[in-house]
This record gives sequence, structure tokens and C-alpha cells, in this order.
Amino acid sequence: ILRMISFGYDYHWAHQGSHFDQKKHIQRCHICKAGKACYLHLQERSVQNDKFSFSIYLCYLVYAPLYIAGPIVSFNAFASQLDMPQNNYSVRDVSWYGLRWLFSLFLMELMTHLFYYNAFAISGLWKQLSPMDVFIIGYGVLNFMWLKFFLMWRYFRLWSLICGIEAPENMPRCINNCYNLESFWKNWHASFNKWLVRYMYIPLGGSQRKLLNIWVIFTFVAIWHDLEWKLLSWAWLTCLFFVPEMILKSLANAFQAESAFGEFIFRELSAVAGAVTITCLMAESAFGEFIFRELSAVAGSVTITCLMVANLVGYVIGPSGINWFISQFLQKEGLPILGGMFITFYVGTKLMFHIDDAKKRKHQH
Repeated sequence: ILRMISFGYDYHWAHQGSHFDQKKHIQRCHICKAGKACYLHLQERSVQNDKFSFSIYLCYLVYAPLYIAGPIVSFNAFASQLDMPQNNYSVRDVSWYGLRWLFSLFLMELMTHLFYYNAFAISGLWKQLSPMDVFIIGYGVLNFMWLKFFLMWRYFRLWSLICGIEAPENMPRCINNCYNLESFWKNWHASFNKWLVRYMYIPLGGSQRKLLNIWVIFTFVAIWHDLEWKLLSWAWLTCLFFVPEMILKSLANAFQAESAFGEFIFRELSAVAGAVTITCLMAESAFGEFIFRELSAVAGSVTITCLMVANLVGYVIGPSGINWFISQFLQKEGLPILGGMFITFYVGTKLMFHIDDAKKRKHQH
């Protein structure tokens, strides 16, 4: 269904005229600057009219490497690689990609033989355990789910790369390296996220109607998976947690814009007032950045907890288990566990900040 929609939209937009600025994109994209073509460029650039034939359409629908489980590739990106196979990955890159997949498969074997998260979850025995045990099982189930989908999607992507068709990476980032909902959904089934942005989010109005769009999109995602109440509950819980994050991000962006303007004014004043003023302003700016970073870490720990709850409701305990789950963690025995969870996720979020900073410094050099 997703491929059918992609073909129809791309065919329609090819005759409407593309708004994609290739020159501007190439200036910003380090892959396209190197003479290659990134996935965004392949997706947004309209293909020639002769590519919209029934034979290519049928080939796109039943392309074996991506037919069973994906990743999802747009029609433009698929058709443009038929005549010119991907050159972003060399034979060495593809071989290394395959070896990493084998290592991940070995890790999965270790998990299934040594840890019994799913047995506790599926059997319902988690209801008889302590809040600490429930937390460990829930966290283990989510990591197992991530690794399971990681293996499945990377296997089919590897097959597709060997055949010369590059598809988006579905799990570009580990589940334990996502501290907000937006980055989580950009890195969990990432090709589906790209599809939703291109074919649903932008046509529905994009960022101008963001608070409304997420309810439509996540409801569609839940129904696309299966028509079950627990999946709909998962979708609506995710939206419920998403709304405060989007509001806070908008306020933070406005605050940063105001701070940038204020910093410009301060610089002008400091040029007049002298070195003492500069020192004071620098200290004030550093303190403000410290406070902002600490608040972001706290928000990250809350978000990770919300993600755990939403996914456990959707895939483990179901809507009927919410009341039991909440009651266990709000009692005398559960509150210290809940506090320990927040502290653990707070420390983890701070670690993710340092990892992101190190990556930025590496790219700058």
C-alpha cells in the first residue's frame, strides 16, 4: 500500500513541477558534494516520464529484497537507481556492513539464551514481580524489540545494497541513544518516518499544523500495523507525550533566538563598556547554558520514561495493564524505583549529550 501511494504521489508531483532546489541541496550535503547522490536527492528529484511504466511499477511493488519487511524506499529513489546503481557503498563497505550484521545476530543469540525478558512479558508473570523487576523486564523487552527489528531490516537492506539499490537505514541510532520523542521516531523505522513526512506530514500542512498532524499520522501508523485497541492506545499515548515536548521545543527555540539577539546587543554594549562587562556577560551566558542543559537532561529522563510506558502498553501489557502498572510504581515500594529510573535516565541523557558534542567536534575538524 505504501509503495502504491508513493508511486501515485511521485507521478502526480512529476507533472506538477518539483520545488526541490538541487543546487542549494548539493551545497549543503557532503555526500552530494563528493559527486555521489544521497537518498534525499534521489527521493526529491523527479524521474523521467518513461520510468512511470507499468513494468517498472510492478517491479517496484514486488522488489524481492524489500518486499517482505522493507526498508521502505520511495518510487523516485527506486526508479533512479535502476539505470545507475548506488555508488555510496563500495564492496568493502557492504562486506563490513554484512559482518556487523553477523555480530548483531550473535548478540541476539546470546540474549535469547541468557535473558528471559520476553518469557516473563508474554506469560504475564511480570504481574507477580516487584517494581524493580518490572522495570528491568520492560527495559529488556524494548531493547530486544530494537535488536530484532534491527536484524530484520538490516538483512533486507544488505540484500538490496548487493543488488545495487540503496534504501534508507531503518535503525541508524541505538534505542539507548535517543532522549526525545522526535529523535526516537526519526531513528526507529526511519524509512517509514521519511515516507510519512513526505507523503502525509507535508501534504497535511507540515509544521504549521504540527499539533494536529501527529494525531492523524500516529493513528494511521497504528491502523497500518493492525486494527487493535492496544496499538491505538500506543499511538494516542505517544501523541499525548509528544504535545508537551513540541510546545517546550518551540519555547526553547524562541528563547534561543531571543538569546542570540540579546547576545548581539551585549556584544555591542561590551565594546563600549569594556572587559569587565564582557567577563560578566560571558559568565551569565555560561550559567544560562548550564541551566538549559540540565533542564534538557531532566526533560530527557521524563521522555525516556514516557517512551517506555507507551511502548509497553502497545506491545506488552496492553491498555488493561496501565492501572496496575501505575499503581505499582506509585506505592511505597515503587516510588524509590521510580526515582532511581529518573536518575538513571538523567545520567544516560547527559552521556548522550557528550556523545553528540564529540560527534559535532569531529565533523567540524
